[in-house]
Amino acid sequence: MIRKFAGAMLAAATMTFCATGAQAQGTIKIGLIMAYSGQFADTATQMDNAVKLYIKEHGDTIDGKKIELIRKDTGGPNPDVAKRLAQELVVRDKVDILAGFTLTPEALGAAGVSAEAKKFMVVMNAATSIITEKSPYIARTSLTIPQLEFPFGTWAVKHSIKKIYTMVSDYGPGIDAETWFQKGVKQAGGEVVGSVRMPVANPDFSAFVQRAKDVNPDGVFIFIPGGAQPLAITKAFQERGISGDKILGQGEISMDENGLKSMGDLALGIRTVLHYSWEHDSAMNKKFVADYNAEFKRNPDIYSIGGWDGMHLIYAALKKTGGKTDGESLINAAKGMAWESPRGPISIDPKTRDIVQTVYIRKVEKVGGRYENVEIDKIEKVKDPAKPEK
Repeated sequence: MIRKFAGAMLAAATMTFCATGAQAQGTIKIGLIMAYSGQFADTATQMDNAVKLYIKEHGDTIDGKKIELIRKDTGGPNPDVAKRLAQELVVRDKVDILAGFTLTPEALGAAGVSAEAKKFMVVMNAATSIITEKSPYIARTSLTIPQLEFPFGTWAVKHSIKKIYTMVSDYGPGIDAETWFQKGVKQAGGEVVGSVRMPVANPDFSAFVQRAKDVNPDGVFIFIPGGAQPLAITKAFQERGISGDKILGQGEISMDENGLKSMGDLALGIRTVLHYSWEHDSAMNKKFVADYNAEFKRNPDIYSIGGWDGMHLIYAALKKTGGKTDGESLINAAKGMAWESPRGPISIDPKTRDIVQTVYIRKVEKVGGRYENVEIDKIEKVKDPAKPEK
């Protein structure tokens, strides 16, 4: 009965919204659903900071309509909470657009609401491949895990890292990372000599790292969420004397400057794959980093760039539609859109509604007395390999 009632309320709100919603009031409401508290709060902070900075630099009105943000806190990877909050945003708050989504469970929880209410939904971080398939109104401005890991697995083998052990967090993105990195390794002729899946909210990696060390592979591939975990796992490697040149992973493992400092010279040689870092050398990124630092006294990161480009997509789509906020108009405007981002050239694939972008291979080096991720290679115009051409 509760589900039927919620569905009826959502349908009723969707029907009446066109006549009485935010457009008629001269506002465009964006509901941000993120883990503002809990273990992943800093991820949400970085995304939210970029949203605020974009609005500050580009204004808070479009076609005479004021942009209004309504924030909702999931507290963590809880799909049921995200679904309820998305329903509240649509039914009670009358939002035009759903956005944010720190984690995959949040995005999956809200996707059904987007589909039923026909709301444009911009995923600014959650990276599991299937998310965009759960609603025809979803577009993504972050990344997909296969988009990074498949080419990275191929790259590793081509650079003489042929026997690889994989360690991933046991949830959607981690399983995606394991699957697609291993596919890349095997396609290039390499060998996966062992693997382990670890609890998502894991405080101690000692036993898992020891297993990897015992196998003695050419390299160890790691995927874990951002937040506090990268520092914990890098310490576990450090304690067991595993040198940085054996460590491979998605960029979160070496993204935190404090984590790199704590590892010292043992961080040297760590190779990671990522779609953005504050060290990326371009005029646009230098300005973005400087502005972000001036505003928030810290560097932007992969979560920040997802929020920044998510707002760019929202603004550009609204301008293209002349301020129309219905989901059909906005998603059609988003399809095929291309622009220059601080991370480099990006676009929205018109068929999958997923981001197309450059993938960067980085290596930790000492630059001017500090440890940095230096881009040593790149692969351009990478689509999500998990989505076949349609």
